[in-house]
Amino acid sequence: MFQLKIFNTLNNKKEDFIPSDPNHIRMYTCGPTVYNYAHIGNARPAVVSDLLVRLLKQIYPKVTYVSNITDIDDKIINASQETGDSIDVITKKYEQIYNEDMHSLGVLKPDIQPHATDFINEMIELVEKMIVNGTAYESEGHVLFNVKEYSAYGKLSGRNIEDQLAGSRVEVASYKKNPGDFVLWKPSSDNQPGWDSPWGFGRPGWHLECSTMSEESLGLPFDIHGGGMDLTFPHHENEIAQSCGAHGEDKNPQIFVKYWIHNAMLNIDGEKMSKSLGNIFYIRDYLDKHDGEVLRLALLSGHYRQSINWSNETIEQSKNILDRFYRILNKVSDIQIEDKDLEHCPEKVLNALCDDLNTSKALAEFNEISKKLSSAESMDDKIKYKTEFLAASKVFGILQKSPKKWLGIGQIQDNLDSEFIENLINEREEARLSKDFSKADQIRDKLANMGVEIEDTPNGTIWRMK
Repeated sequence: MFQLKIFNTLNNKKEDFIPSDPNHIRMYTCGPTVYNYAHIGNARPAVVSDLLVRLLKQIYPKVTYVSNITDIDDKIINASQETGDSIDVITKKYEQIYNEDMHSLGVLKPDIQPHATDFINEMIELVEKMIVNGTAYESEGHVLFNVKEYSAYGKLSGRNIEDQLAGSRVEVASYKKNPGDFVLWKPSSDNQPGWDSPWGFGRPGWHLECSTMSEESLGLPFDIHGGGMDLTFPHHENEIAQSCGAHGEDKNPQIFVKYWIHNAMLNIDGEKMSKSLGNIFYIRDYLDKHDGEVLRLALLSGHYRQSINWSNETIEQSKNILDRFYRILNKVSDIQIEDKDLEHCPEKVLNALCDDLNTSKALAEFNEISKKLSSAESMDDKIKYKTEFLAASKVFGILQKSPKKWLGIGQIQDNLDSEFIENLINEREEARLSKDFSKADQIRDKLANMGVEIEDTPNGTIWRMK
């Protein structure tokens, strides 16, 4: 039995993962607010969570993974007002784009993908519980969480209330008892979306949505909550406060979630990604130029708790690695492996991933398998190492394409004639057999000028488009 270790942000240390129910692991990761294209930084928590879910499924018999869609938010309202499109049109469009982008990155669709607008009644009920418990109050049409009524506030982020307020941009409003109190429910004007509630026509605060959807989808406590480090405070801190405040727990945040896992951010060419620097790039920008597997491997190239310097060099390095792996697979493409034989990841790779998703070590182990497969001579060894290689690749979410298609072997552009190319290759082979190496080199150069790359193998010459 493998022992998974997770760096638990809540306790700021690596811990053995002890699930509430070993027969059913439950995990939640904050999903997108669908008002625009997702940027490449949004892809990292999705890919990291996907890797963790794939790992959990190797160890436990049942895993339920939930990642939400926020389809009501001030950013969505602003986008609707700016474009003139209805909120429904905007949210449906960008939800579809987000899911398509994630599919391109090899991210499995969550088992449950709840929408905030489907849980308004449950949100209202959660707020009512907080009011009854004295952790929330109504003021001027708003309902706010009273941070001073929850003593464990700040445990996740390691901040006390004074630290949170010092030098912060916390809104000081007349309806707040304390500057750090945050909105659970706010009034909507006639031109804004809203729902009837005990406090008037209004809409939920962003933090409230995730508390409600996670509880309704998974029950409490659930095992793992994921997301980017930028959400630790205030979003995740406020999720804990709301859920504990609604259930009358003042000191133990783990009645909500047992383990919190946070990934670091991306730096773009050595600089922090920000609108002010103009270096926000959408996933679609990269998918127009690179295969999703390349981007996925680049996102997994460093430990999830360390920043990745996202650059053309990082992407190109991942492309070269995948090209090498696909070339190895192409050499053994005639060996068929049954899907049922790919259910169990090799032990060394799995052990590395069980150490707080140590992708660097796991990829090193994966690379060792690739070398063994490349040098294997007996059929038994080829079958053994190809099975291990593909089983590990399923957990990483890579090498899911045809090697020949990936390498462009035998594929041509519309303006090229494959028969003409094959004839040139045959001419070159005849020249080589007759030791006319000058002519063979001339044909190779001619093919190269056409954008055709050739490779001589023990089984003959193969070609691909550059």
